[in-house]
Amino acid sequence: SEAEALLESGNVGGGMLPKIQNCVDAVKAGVGKVHILDGRMEHSLLLEFFTNKGIGTAIIQESEEKYWNE
Repeated sequence: SEAEALLESGNVGGGMLPKIQNCVDAVKAGVGKVHILDGRMEHSLLLEFFTNKGIGTAIIQESEEKYWNE
């Protein structure tokens, strides 16, 4: 719902707009978690999955548990 609110607010633009929209669509279709990473960064996939806070953006279903506490 937070990602949808960002899309509706108009604060997301450029290349992030289709990325966020595709993530929202995937979660609505039943995917539990979607990650957006900068593939130019060395070991970005490992850092996202195996560190507490990660380095990318994770969009998760409302029912999923967050990786870290806010």
